[in-house]
Amino acid sequence: MVCECTLVVRTYECDQNGHVNNAHYLHYLEYARYEFLKTIGFDYPKAINTGYGVYIARIEIDYKKSAVVDDVLLIRSWPVKKGVVSGTMAQEITRGDQVIVTALVTWAFVDATGLPTRIPKEWDMPGLKPDPSPGVS
Repeated sequence: MVCECTLVVRTYECDQNGHVNNAHYLHYLEYARYEFLKTIGFDYPKAINTGYGVYIARIEIDYKKSAVVDDVLLIRSWPVKKGVVSGTMAQEITRGDQVIVTALVTWAFVDATGLPTRIPKEWDMPGLKPDPSPGVS
């Protein structure tokens, strides 16, 4: 499953050269991961209220092109790996047919103490598993 969402670059996200500051791409990716979780039926606030969470353990980002104010960006997110405690999601930010950013995000399911734990059955959504169909990389 690939989840898509869009956003428009705001002025305060740009540096003195008029380009989106690299740190803001982390915010864009976070926004898209949350939208992905909502799309697959994962209620993140409820998970937190029951003593669980999803922590980011690693992010690999490749910056390909610059985005500027008023650009409309499309962010795609999809799972590429899933284990009993953690997984990896691929993300891509594009402007039209131009790839702006690619990222691989490793996450871990944690308990109330912040320690990695097996994903309980009620939080182990089918959408967290990679789609075996061709065309999803």
